[in-house]
Amino acid sequence: MRIIIVIPARLHSTRLPEKMLADLDGLPLVARTYQQAKKSQLATDVIVAADDKKIMDALAPFDCKTMLTPASLKSGSDRVAFAAKQLRGDVFVNLQGDEPLIRPAMIDQAIEPLLNDKRANCSTLVKPITTGIDEMLKNPNVVKVALDRERFALYFSRSPIPFQRNTDAKTTFYKHIGLYVYRRNTLLEFASLRPTMLEKAESLEQLRLLEYGYRMKCVITKHESRAVDTPEDLATVRALLSAKRRSR
Repeated sequence: MRIIIVIPARLHSTRLPEKMLADLDGLPLVARTYQQAKKSQLATDVIVAADDKKIMDALAPFDCKTMLTPASLKSGSDRVAFAAKQLRGDVFVNLQGDEPLIRPAMIDQAIEPLLNDKRANCSTLVKPITTGIDEMLKNPNVVKVALDRERFALYFSRSPIPFQRNTDAKTTFYKHIGLYVYRRNTLLEFASLRPTMLEKAESLEQLRLLEYGYRMKCVITKHESRAVDTPEDLATVRALLSAKRRSR
């Protein structure tokens, strides 16, 4: 089975302009994400799907495979689907370009269900919320997910789910980590489908898959995701890399 990691990379971003090119110890941020993806034990290949030649030029010295995709595409998923049409692959991983500290093991965890469970059309990662539960549940930027008994996604929401009506019930809350793995046909069909009511209400495109009846297997991970969305996030990642370098 040929498994391709596609890293969608958009040049312009609102909270951190040109964050994909932000310097991290001499490498563009997205190049660090690429290097981490290359360490996956299950992936066959990795490619950056860029929306601007400036990203491709910045990555050229670092031996990163790139593809130019139309700037008009609305989302990272659309960019991954566009790349998939040009590439030979059975399974495609959508790895956001702003994840320079992604653990390769997390990528492989997300891939495994599509190798082992034919019922799964796609897969993703979730992590139990164990600290700061009240704050996390109330934070609309933390996407929560409810699972069935076999760990297929029932629903994603920015609201607390499940609602804890019975305070005596033992409940595990999960937050979603936005790494997706698709079978080729699922990805291409997903990109062609019209946005749905729940998707638009929550502003969560993964709900389109559930509303159209696709089954998404959720893998529970112990690892944390640390995306770079703001200048503060960038400073934190730089500090972590610096500390790691000093400890060697």
